[in-house]
Amino acid sequence: MSKLIVHKYGGTSMGSVERIRNVARRVAKWHRAGFQMVVVPSAMSGETNRLLGLAKACATGFGADGVALDAAHATPQAHPSARELDLIAATGEQVSSGLLAIALQAYGIDAVSFAGWQVPIRTDSAFTKARIESIDDAKVRTHLNAGRVVIITGFQGVDSDGDITTLGRGGSDTSAVAVAAALAAEECLIYTDVDGVYTTDPRVVPEAQRLARITFEEMLEMASLGSKVLQIRSVEFAGKYKVKTRVLSSLTDPAMDLAIEASSGTLITFEEDPDGAHTMEQAIISGIAFNRDEAKITLTRVPDQPGVAFRILGPIADANIDVDMIIQNASIDGHTDFSFTVHRNEYQRAIEVLNAKVLQDVGAAEVIGDAKIAKVSVVGIGMRSHVGIASLMFKTLAEERINIEMISTSEIKISAVIADRYMELAVRALHKAFGLDAPAGHVGTSN
Repeated sequence: MSKLIVHKYGGTSMGSVERIRNVARRVAKWHRAGFQMVVVPSAMSGETNRLLGLAKACATGFGADGVALDAAHATPQAHPSARELDLIAATGEQVSSGLLAIALQAYGIDAVSFAGWQVPIRTDSAFTKARIESIDDAKVRTHLNAGRVVIITGFQGVDSDGDITTLGRGGSDTSAVAVAAALAAEECLIYTDVDGVYTTDPRVVPEAQRLARITFEEMLEMASLGSKVLQIRSVEFAGKYKVKTRVLSSLTDPAMDLAIEASSGTLITFEEDPDGAHTMEQAIISGIAFNRDEAKITLTRVPDQPGVAFRILGPIADANIDVDMIIQNASIDGHTDFSFTVHRNEYQRAIEVLNAKVLQDVGAAEVIGDAKIAKVSVVGIGMRSHVGIASLMFKTLAEERINIEMISTSEIKISAVIADRYMELAVRALHKAFGLDAPAGHVGTSN
């Protein structure tokens, strides 16, 4: 039986007719080499923002031309209907999928495209943030067995009521890995505008090195800590279902030798993978991740008593706002300060929820916030067997006179919240301190 491969192409890869033709040439090459091919494309670059911009214009009581609507009849909406936003946003992927199918047909390849609801990809009903519950693979396998390339819209699915849902920004990565898991694909190749996973963002540190491979655990931490290469849920899917995933560039020559292409980029795999065992044993720190998209919120003088954390974070969870780092100070006079971080886009809404539903309920003094923070993290499975990682990190930041506001740790990562104006300085200093500038790539230090 032919090996089944899933390709995912991002918005930049699908950004023009010429680039869509290049994607078609690449997919055709793999198909003609004997692979069964499933392709998951994103919307064309900028298209989702354009569609959501139209929705916002309609919701605010102004026309697309900026002219105010009839004030007597307009009812501006601060938050447009999430259901309708999903219906609108999902069209971007449908367009790119149809265009790719047409391009493949022009190259003599029998191809068919499906929207998520046609497969179907079943999700829950959390509009704009839906989670995949199941994928029916019967229709896809029928077309694959008939020798066709199957194209499935990324980013979207359908709930139990038949409503179209979307998975959140970057959701096409999750769609691709989930499809690969459902079909037991040999590998899922994520084509993007970068040629792999780096020790940190090369735009911040030009000396950053591309990693030949990285574990799911490390990639999950880096994705959750701000690495933009893959969406966090796609890495969760890949790790849970053990889908080997490769990040590689779509901007290379689509006619390049298939064997070279198939081994390029960064392979995200298992720590126990025999092919990578020697490399994994040597890894101490794999990368420096950072995120400037968070904000810190603090409730001051919260009564220090059982259940207070739930009374604070329960309403936040009910509002579907994700919380990242949490810290509670030592009790003074029976009171404490309670701080946590949220995505910067949800900062104002979180403040509103706390003021409306939490402040008086828990008897806190006030809600204060800071949207000008950044999170910097060191990540590596080598932390399990090497000491001194935290001390070197804190020493490095201290030498640069960078104050740490919050700290969180896991088995393979240490994160620090700092003022965002120091973020790039911190990343460069930590990258150098942990020896990641070295051209060997997957390296570290045990200072």
